[in-house]
Amino acid sequence: MPLTMNKEVFITAAVTGSGSTQDRSPHVPRSPKEIAESAIDAAKAGAAIVHCHVRDPETGVPSRDVKLYREVTDRVRDSDVDIVLNLTAGMGGDIVFGPTDAPFPVNKAGTDMIGAEERVAHVAECRPEICTLDCGTMNFAEADYVMTNTPGMLRAMGKMMTEMGVKPEIEAFDTGHLWFAKELVKEGVLDSPALVQLCMGVPWGAPDDLNTFMAMVNNVPDDWTFSAFALGRNQMAYAAAAVLAGGNVRVGLEDNLWLDKGVLATNAQLVTRARGVIEGMGARVIGPDEVRAKLGLTKRAPV
Repeated sequence: MPLTMNKEVFITAAVTGSGSTQDRSPHVPRSPKEIAESAIDAAKAGAAIVHCHVRDPETGVPSRDVKLYREVTDRVRDSDVDIVLNLTAGMGGDIVFGPTDAPFPVNKAGTDMIGAEERVAHVAECRPEICTLDCGTMNFAEADYVMTNTPGMLRAMGKMMTEMGVKPEIEAFDTGHLWFAKELVKEGVLDSPALVQLCMGVPWGAPDDLNTFMAMVNNVPDDWTFSAFALGRNQMAYAAAAVLAGGNVRVGLEDNLWLDKGVLATNAQLVTRARGVIEGMGARVIGPDEVRAKLGLTKRAPV
C-alpha cells in the first residue's frame, strides 16, 4: 500500500506509565502534583494529549486509586494550559501465576484482577475525553505475568466507556488486537471511526521492525485515526515512521527514559524532540482544540 504522510499531527505524552521505572530516573513523576505538572509542561512543549497513570506518592508503585486520578485531573483542569486528558484503564487485569510445575494458586503479591465496573471507576469519576482499552490478552517480558483482557471483559468495559461519552483509545499490541477492535465496532460496542494506539516493541507483542509496523498500519481501517510508539532508543525513529505512514505520535517517560545516550529525559524534552522530528518532515503539530474537532471529543469537568 502506498504511504500517505500525515501533514497535521498530534502528539500524545505518556507521562509516567505503570512500569517499574520510578527508581530509574528522577524525572519519572510519582505524586499527583508531579504527574500534573509534568503533563502541563509536556502540553506547553507541544503535546495536545496527555496519557496518565497514577502512582503511590511515597513509593512510586503504580496505583489505581480513584482519589489520585481525581487529583491529577483536577490539577490539570485547574491550570491555564489546555490539554486533552487520556486516562489509562489498563490496570486490574494482572495475573502472576505460580512456578511452571505448580501455576495455581496464583501469586497474590502480583495478581490484581477486578471487575469491569471497578476497572473504569476512575473514568466514571473523572470523565476524561479519552481512556485506553487494551484490546487483548498478552504475555509481557516477565516469566509468569499475563496482562488479561478477555473478550467479555473488553465488551463490558467498551460499552461502559461508550455510554459515558469517553472515547476509547484502542491499545493494540499485535494484529489480533486490531482484529478484535474491528469486531467491537461491528457489534456496536465501540463507535466508528475509532482511535488506535499502535504499541511497538513491547515484549511479547508486535516487534518494532518496519515490516511488522506496516502490517499493523495496514490493519487499521482507513477512516480510523492512529498513533504509534516504540520503546526506548527507537522512540523517535517511530515518531518519524508514524507520521510517514499517515499517523500521529506518542512519546514520553512511560516508553523511554532517555533523551540521548547517558542523558535522562523529561517529558517536555521528549515532546520538544518529537516536535522537531515532525516539523522537520514538513508536517504541522496541531493543538488540543483541533484534536477535539478531529476526534469528536467532548471537554467537560468531573461529575
